[in-house]
Amino acid sequence: MKRHWKKIAIAVAALVVIVVGGSLLYTKVINKPDPAFGQKDVNAKLDVASTTLAPADTSAGAAAGTAAAAAPAGSVDGVWNIKTGSEVGYRVKESINGFDTVANGRTQAVTGSIVIDGTKITKGQFSVDMTTIKSDESRRDSQFNGRIMDVSQFPTSTFALTQPIDLGQVPADGGSVKASATGDLTLHGTTNTVTFDVDGTFKNGLVGVLGQIPVVFADYGIPAPSFGPVRAEDNGLLEFVLVLQHA
Repeated sequence: MKRHWKKIAIAVAALVVIVVGGSLLYTKVINKPDPAFGQKDVNAKLDVASTTLAPADTSAGAAAGTAAAAAPAGSVDGVWNIKTGSEVGYRVKESINGFDTVANGRTQAVTGSIVIDGTKITKGQFSVDMTTIKSDESRRDSQFNGRIMDVSQFPTSTFALTQPIDLGQVPADGGSVKASATGDLTLHGTTNTVTFDVDGTFKNGLVGVLGQIPVVFADYGIPAPSFGPVRAEDNGLLEFVLVLQHA
């Protein structure tokens, strides 16, 4: 009888070692979340985007237009449209059997525009195709698309500026400015007013916008992301880098 219980104890201990070891391996080695977006990402995306601008026309009129687009000061008024290379995603802290890690997913399926008048952004609206957000883990994506965000019913998330953003000044080419943005964020079919910080950069005739929006899941009727051995926090970040070109 003692041998029987000894075998059971050994089997349980072995199972614990496997579970704990697997969790440690996944959180510290296998799972590789993207670093949070930063100014380096903005500059890199602006540099890449500038290479995809329309080829230069050598005519006098086109040359004048190109010079105007490349000089932000005094020429930024008007509509700026989101350009290819813009990226939006989520970032959530989680733990697996006590080992901390980060879950994140991203997409470049974002559209929208802003309107600049002098030193203020007077309008802004963006839309994200939630069905295209991907992480490095298919099981996480399955939970995100189904139980958590229900993208079949809520395929689109949006943000609409409700107050002008005062930039204070338009920086020189390569310069950045910090500001605060307030607007309506719609996730999972629910809309809330949010206020968050943004960094705007003017470079190569383009505008880059960097920001993070804190999101409490319950505020949007989003089910707790936790499932099985995965324990996620009740909040996360919506992070983005937007590249915009003058219309």
